[in-house]
Amino acid sequence: MSHKTVFALLIAVAGINARASLITNGSFETTSTPVTAGSFNLYTPGATGLTGWTIVGTTGTNVADVSGTFAQSGISFLAEDGANWLDLTGLSSNNDTEGVAQTIATNIGDQYMLTFWVGNVDSPTTGFGVTSTVDVSANGTSLGAFKNSCTTCTTTQTWQMFTTTFTATGTSTTLQFLNGDPSTDNSNGLDNISLVDNGPASSTPEPSSTLLLGSGVFGLFGLNLLRRRRAQGAH
Repeated sequence: MSHKTVFALLIAVAGINARASLITNGSFETTSTPVTAGSFNLYTPGATGLTGWTIVGTTGTNVADVSGTFAQSGISFLAEDGANWLDLTGLSSNNDTEGVAQTIATNIGDQYMLTFWVGNVDSPTTGFGVTSTVDVSANGTSLGAFKNSCTTCTTTQTWQMFTTTFTATGTSTTLQFLNGDPSTDNSNGLDNISLVDNGPASSTPEPSSTLLLGSGVFGLFGLNLLRRRRAQGAH
């Protein structure tokens, strides 16, 4: 196997994770009204100011697009990506109906990989904590409840990445991210959402298969190099 062939295979493997995200405004940076540094903007159900997103929830609920320089009660609420992040608990009254949704064009039968980050603060005495849970669904079907259970994040919001997959059953898919925290917890971070199309589910390699492919490529490269050295030593 030539070096060029090996390089081409390595590029193909790396390309699995190099595709552009299908999510619009996945880090909540684009808004009709810019977020002031150190502050936040509130959005109620039906509001359209958060580009690409539909705000969901019952009357009286809201979500907050928060500046990554916001601080309260001695806690720094850092963003995971960019300048802003989304607090699914909003301000004041919060329950498990509030959140955001986005509809994406999809190909029936394709497998999609969804990646997102959940931010947590463990400070129950200040009303922020103990864990952060985000309930995710695709076209109304639950993809799971994703919990950040960080116990050392008492003074700084800490982020955890989650990844899940689903197979599209229609030409469009609505992804929904809802608050899974109790009403006593006033912070539930969501940031850096990404969605990529892995192609037809029947032909999409599992992550372990991808790793095996990468290992095989390196193995072939090493075997080829060993053979060349032996051949040179025989002269």
